[in-house]
Order: sequence, then C-alpha cells, then structure tokens
Amino acid sequence: MFESLSQRLQNTFDALGRTGKLTEADVKTAMREVRMALLEADVALPVVKDFVSRVKERAIGAEVARALKPGQQIVKIVHEELVETLGEPGRLSFSGSTKPHVIMLLGLQGSGKTTTAAKLSVYLRREGRTPFLVACDTYRPAAVQQLVTLAKQINVGYHEEGTDPKPEDIAQRGIKAAKEAGADVVIVDTAGRLQIDENLMQELQRIKQRTNPAEALLVADAMTGQEAVNIAQGFNENIGITGLVLTKIDGDARGGAAISMRAVADVPIKFLGTSEK
Repeated sequence: MFESLSQRLQNTFDALGRTGKLTEADVKTAMREVRMALLEADVALPVVKDFVSRVKERAIGAEVARALKPGQQIVKIVHEELVETLGEPGRLSFSGSTKPHVIMLLGLQGSGKTTTAAKLSVYLRREGRTPFLVACDTYRPAAVQQLVTLAKQINVGYHEEGTDPKPEDIAQRGIKAAKEAGADVVIVDTAGRLQIDENLMQELQRIKQRTNPAEALLVADAMTGQEAVNIAQGFNENIGITGLVLTKIDGDARGGAAISMRAVADVPIKFLGTSEK
C-alpha cells in the first residue's frame, strides 16, 4: 500500500544524503518533495500541511544542525513523524463492557462491512471467543442473505429478521439471541451510508444507544483517497468511532486514506483487510 510513497520519499532522501552540511534551502526543497509525495499518495491537504510543518520545524532546528550527517537526520525525522501519524496498531478492547461484548461495524456502502464481519468472527474464534453475527443492514439488496450465507460458511451463530423491522430493534433482539446462544462477542453489521445523511446517522446513534458497543469500528476502503478526511470526521463526530478497519489494501491503495483517517479521527487502525476470503 505504501510502495509508491516509500519510493518517492527514498529518492528525495538519496539526494539529501549526497550533501554535507544542509542549508535551509535544502530543507525547503526536501519538504516540497515530501509534500508532493504525500499529495500523490492521496493524503488530504490539511494533513499534509500539518505533517510538513512538524517535520520542517524539527529539520531546521538544532537536532539537524548538530548532526554529523544532516541528510540522514532528516530521514529519521520524517520516519518518526510518519510513525507518529500512523500510530501503533490497535487491538480490540472489551474492557468496561459487559458480555456479550458488542462490536458495531459502520461505514460507506461497498466498504466491505459484511465481509469484515465474517473475517472478524473467524479471528475472534481463533482468539478463543464465541462470536455471533447480527444482520442490521435492511437497505442493501441481499445484504441479510449475504451475512447469513457467510455465517453458515464459517459455522458462526447469527440473528436476522429480514428487512422490515427497524435496525435498532433487530440489534437489540440480536444481542438477546446471542446471550441465549452462549456467545461472548456480538458483531452488528449495519447498512452503508454517507456521513452527511442525517437520518441514517441518527439511526446509527439509536443502534449505538441500544447496544452500548465496546467497539464502533469504521470500515473504510483503503482506496478512498481525498474524501477519507470527510468520512472519518463525519462518522467520528456523529457516532464516536473507536478504531479503523481498512479494506481492499491489496488493490490500488496508495496509503493516503490510512494516513488521513488516522490523523483526523485520532483512533488506531485495528485491522487491514485483503481479498474476500
């Protein structure tokens, strides 16, 4: 996912490494290249500006002036700031919630929530837990059938009521069914929606109120591009997300969504998804 960005940055650093003492002009040139590399990787402009500003402040400061190899010191600074921006990989957290713990999946249409629900179930079972799926996507044609089919394929318990009841009612009854089935983690698969759709956002809020999830994970396509910031902001402000799941990273993703969403939402990336299996 980060190959093209890495190569572009490496070319910039190679040029820096050939110089001895760095001038402020050298730093400015390097920062211009870093800025272009990030923009080409689809990192959102506000995130790029903030990142470059932080690196430039450190690069022109004393830590580079005192370095024996100033070029390498800037490489180190950029690396450290990228690591800081992306953050440590996050783990699922069920502390403070009662069993069955609830994981709520949300995001745009086509981001891969239903497939992610099944993948999470397999992951949780390997961790020694008993997962349970609840089909709350009452809008997308065949969404309920897809979840039921996947649940049967991986031999995981599930609850579905078709598409007529309200999603928040399905979710609440699904948790009851999970308790009766002896499950300790419930994954609620919600319908895809735009972050600007007020009615559907209110529906998510009602589901959250009824289920009290330990995790509200934003499932996003890694190829989202510049819109990543608006998506992350919208869902975070309306729902309060606890982590990110980036799907389709085996596609033509350039890393921008990962950096942008992480920077804006300030929540960890908990999973990366590849393929449909």
